[in-house]
Amino acid sequence: VQLVESGGGLVQPGGSLRLSCAASGFTFSSYVMSWYRQAPGKGRELVAVITAAGGITTYADSVKGRFTISRDNAKNTVYLQMNSLKPEDTAVYYCRSQRGAYIYWGQGTQVTVSS
Repeated sequence: VQLVESGGGLVQPGGSLRLSCAASGFTFSSYVMSWYRQAPGKGRELVAVITAAGGITTYADSVKGRFTISRDNAKNTVYLQMNSLKPEDTAVYYCRSQRGAYIYWGQGTQVTVSS
């Protein structure tokens, strides 16, 4: 099982980034996918969730209206489009998959929002 995040980097406030998480080794289309983040000195927090078929999404209040989670089950990939980025969005972003008790995490990708 592998979850590999990509797309992180350094961006100015107000800018955009698109994170990707490529999955392999499990039946991706059967799993709920989510993005978490962890800022320095803080705990890991849920950012966004998308159901297995992609019909339902939920977001943390702090990113609602700015971030969009989506998935392509044909490509075994989940995305996080991040717009209007703020310095407080700086964190390591992790991809997570879950189906019942089966939970997998990616290694994370750094997002830094700074001028």
